[in-house]
Amino acid sequence: MRMRQRLVVLHRYVGLVMAGFLIIAGLTGALLVWYYELDALINPHWLQVEPPTAHSEPLSPFALRDQVDAAYPDANVHWMMLTPPDAHSPVRFFLSPKANAPALPIDEVFVNPYTGQILGGRLWGDLSQGVSNLMPFVYRLHHSLALGTLGTWIFGLIALLWTLDCFVGAWLTFPPPRRRDDRQRPRRFWKRWAKAWQIRWRAGGHKRTFDLHRAGGLWPWALLLVFAWSGAALTLYDEIYRPTTGLFLSFQADPLDAVPTRANPNPQPQIGWEPGYQAARQNLEDLAQNRDLTIHALERFAYTPHKNALKLMARTSSDVNERFGETWVYVDATDAALLGYYLPTGEAAGNTITTWLTSLHIAAVGGVGYRVVATVLGMVVIVLSVTGVMVWWRKRRSRNGK
Repeated sequence: MRMRQRLVVLHRYVGLVMAGFLIIAGLTGALLVWYYELDALINPHWLQVEPPTAHSEPLSPFALRDQVDAAYPDANVHWMMLTPPDAHSPVRFFLSPKANAPALPIDEVFVNPYTGQILGGRLWGDLSQGVSNLMPFVYRLHHSLALGTLGTWIFGLIALLWTLDCFVGAWLTFPPPRRRDDRQRPRRFWKRWAKAWQIRWRAGGHKRTFDLHRAGGLWPWALLLVFAWSGAALTLYDEIYRPTTGLFLSFQADPLDAVPTRANPNPQPQIGWEPGYQAARQNLEDLAQNRDLTIHALERFAYTPHKNALKLMARTSSDVNERFGETWVYVDATDAALLGYYLPTGEAAGNTITTWLTSLHIAAVGGVGYRVVATVLGMVVIVLSVTGVMVWWRKRRSRNGK
């Protein structure tokens, strides 16, 4: 069997394996581009607040954290927002169960930042709680088919197959040489290849379907490759993506890898939440001064008990993600000693490229314009999957004489 025929068979059956998964990924991805807007539309009672006056200031996030902590005695509040995203948004807190406590009915809590009122909560992604969990459930479908670790692995393997198939599919659009002198005549090649970029809208159903599949994959080919390989980064980062990319590019070490794991961690940081935050903030300011960074916003603060570490998450000039900051500083939760930091760009080439790939994947760059492009691309993925199955089905029927 000739090489081209082998690749046709590979493209056909890899495409059939991927089709259903990519339809789910394309549809859910198109929705997730507008996650916060759709979530607020579905849950206005939780996600839309009105400041008492035009110049009202939010309450201390640590006072709000203490209030949530007291309201849920069976839970630990180890993740908190420092400021709401805008004047009309609540602050969110995530809960984790205490040792030997029953399973929590909710793990995401919404609080009015001006009054301290707990607006409500949900068990993130649990669709049995109703439509209020629709968007988190859509996220779970997109990331793991709502199957946990097994689903993440499945989607990760699909992302790897998709990456491979991007190259196979592109190669199959090249016209096969007809004459020995074709390789010496680039103009003839480009003229023949130009047909692969066109769609015969007025042709019969099969020709139009085939052209939609072929040209539809060529025009956004670069973005499709970005989404495929970044999908591997978001699902199989430690298992496949980083070891593979690390063969060519350097990565920052995770500061917590060097920190011993505690068998009996403290449920709360010994130094205290606010003193720990102040120490982390000072370290961030020192880092910004040393690296000539601008701090745009201090967004989130978290405690990792088994590492006895506090993590300040901020948005700085090192970030490209417009949705949330990925500049992190870690301090010891006992004495506030600096444990390390993470910069999304400018520190190591592997992290810089990965940050751009994943930010493009979640449509967190380029403003509304790129979000529209990402939404359209999700629909394109669905069209490519459906038309690929249609082309295979018609050829199968033809081979069977039907």
